[in-house]
Amino acid sequence: MSARWSLVLSVGGLVAGGLLAAPPATAAPLCSVEQNMVSADQYWVANGTDTASNNWENSAFHVGNLAMVRTTGVTNHVTLPWADANMYQLATDPNQPFRADDDAVGEAYLALQFFHPIPANLQALRDRIAAEDASVQQGHNQYWNNPDALNFAMPSFAQIGVLDDSQADLETMHTLFEFTRTHLFNQFVGLWRDNASGTTFPSRGNGQAFAALAKVLATLPATDPHRAEYTQVFQRMAFTLLLLQRNDGFWNVDLTNPFDHPGPETSGTALFTYGLAWGVDNHVLPAWLYTPAVRRAWNGMVTTALQPSGLLGFVQGQATGPTGGAPVTATDTAAYGVGYFLLAGQQVAQLTPGC
Repeated sequence: MSARWSLVLSVGGLVAGGLLAAPPATAAPLCSVEQNMVSADQYWVANGTDTASNNWENSAFHVGNLAMVRTTGVTNHVTLPWADANMYQLATDPNQPFRADDDAVGEAYLALQFFHPIPANLQALRDRIAAEDASVQQGHNQYWNNPDALNFAMPSFAQIGVLDDSQADLETMHTLFEFTRTHLFNQFVGLWRDNASGTTFPSRGNGQAFAALAKVLATLPATDPHRAEYTQVFQRMAFTLLLLQRNDGFWNVDLTNPFDHPGPETSGTALFTYGLAWGVDNHVLPAWLYTPAVRRAWNGMVTTALQPSGLLGFVQGQATGPTGGAPVTATDTAAYGVGYFLLAGQQVAQLTPGC
């Protein structure tokens, strides 16, 4: 295990998941939550696949990786070389110029600003958001057509909007969110459908939406005109998730159908754990009601999904879940699953005595 980082950085701004906080200034033993985070992180760094591209999967890992560094002080020096190699660019698709998947990498570049504050590294992200602002102002508001898109794009819009004091960015974010909410969110159930014609409520898709709302609420000022709406959806989801949690701490792949791909699933569970723990940590959710759910979820993941080697299993593949594919197994892992687990750990550590 690497030595704990002993430098204190003080950089103004925002990063994924909330306001900046300085890493620990002195070495100290890792608590159990931190040990589990380091184990999962180091396994993926050593054994991960397809780690070079600037896709949403790798972005999710690097956002989580930097959350792990800030929480534990254990460094691995992989995110900066990855971002440098990609020249802080966003993927592009001429047929879908504002596809949310391609926006996701911006969140990792923003998180890296905490350690390496170079504003020029955010220029490509700023250019993409500005172009999307213009497109939305022309009436194109259907770019976020699935719940996953919210976590791919909203955190970057929120952070750039606040950093640049750009109400245009924040209004674009709200316009796009409103389209998604109107077409996919079932207010009565408190969950998101997988698409406009879908009838299932996927775990990871709902986890993406839930985590996105937590990140946006962590970023927006109290005076933001849409904050109350985001909070209402977040709290509505949280109550439903509380009712649907399994006895083993996980949530089903299909949230309302335990017979569809039965068994534990880590990526959705990690996102729900992150969101619930953030809500408790920031007094958006009552601690007495939601802390037990957070502890059940974290305990389920570290006792069932996290293997002694550090491999984080039971991660639903991109093509599996309520709409197809095979059941999730103990050896199924992915960059995004590890990243979401690390994000969850960052918040769980704040709820854990001794961390």
